[in-house]
Amino acid sequence: MASHLDLEEQEQLDELKHFWKKYGNAITWLLIAVLGSYAGWNGYQYWQGQQSGKASALFDELEKSAVAGDLVKLERAWTDMKERFPGTTFAAQSALLAAKSFQMTDKTDAAKAALQWASESASDQGTVQLARLRLANLQMQQKSYDDALKTLSKPFDPAFAGLASDVQGDLHAAQNKSPEAIKAYSEAWRQLEENSEYRRLVGAKLNALGVDPDAAKGVSQ
Repeated sequence: MASHLDLEEQEQLDELKHFWKKYGNAITWLLIAVLGSYAGWNGYQYWQGQQSGKASALFDELEKSAVAGDLVKLERAWTDMKERFPGTTFAAQSALLAAKSFQMTDKTDAAKAALQWASESASDQGTVQLARLRLANLQMQQKSYDDALKTLSKPFDPAFAGLASDVQGDLHAAQNKSPEAIKAYSEAWRQLEENSEYRRLVGAKLNALGVDPDAAKGVSQ
């Protein structure tokens, strides 16, 4: 009986050896690839965590500089952020904060550059579209109307569409183009949520142009 079992075990071992000889290299390389990918993913996750932590610390520095009004430190922190951590959410937030600080201190070109960066390179679409709105407003204030129209030319997500239409209305109004302004404000009135404070502001703009906001939907079509 023992001899019979020994023979069966030997046959199984021989089959296993034959199988490994035929497929062993492929299995080995497959395992190496899988384990390598797993190790690489863990390494990437660790690197991402490290990057996020460093970016967070740098954002704190930038925020403190903005509160203190220290533009030298703020500019240095903003430059470091966009060069070292451009793909993080902290870079997107830093762009908006830096732009606000620059604009408040009449460093308009620096503000535009920060908003331009955010509108093209921010890691999330919310920041991208908010940066576009702010950039268009700033360009309008400088009477760079063609640039502002170009900034607003790409479609906006529904959450930002009403705000974009309102800015377009302001842009047309600044150029004394009343029909175009009425159409844009009417679109904004239609797109914004009812009973929102911003919608009331748009309604006041329509009233100033002699249009009843309740008839805005008809005007926009």
